[in-house]
Amino acid sequence: MSLKETLLADQKQALRQGDSVKLSALRLLRSAIEYEEISRGKALDDAGVQEIVARQVKQRRESIEAFRKGNRQDLASKEEAELKVLSAYLPQQMGRDEVRALAQKVMAEVGARGAADKGKVMGRLMPQVKGKADGAVVNEVVTELLAGL
Repeated sequence: MSLKETLLADQKQALRQGDSVKLSALRLLRSAIEYEEISRGKALDDAGVQEIVARQVKQRRESIEAFRKGNRQDLASKEEAELKVLSAYLPQQMGRDEVRALAQKVMAEVGARGAADKGKVMGRLMPQVKGKADGAVVNEVVTELLAGL
């Protein structure tokens, strides 16, 4: 069963169970997937769908931060609930230590000597962690490691 089929089945189940938070999150996700398919002119595979899920997760995290800054805990709570639903459709996320180990390996491969080599390291590292780690965390780890050189 493809990821799109799983999303549809889970959406139907949420509708039957009356789970409004999950239903809302899945409807928005499926809408984003359909929009992307229309703009690309072809159906997305599981990797493409995971890209959309990751984008939606990132959007929720940014919204939560903005709502907290604006003292809107009610909206932040809603976004957190949707974030929890969407996170279940992402692959297992890498921990900070795993990202650090991979970053050190890439730094050795490219011969990084300092902060000026950040672009080389990130260019090689990001395709390896795509969908498996948050880009902000990867950026943070690489910056720390390069600063320590």
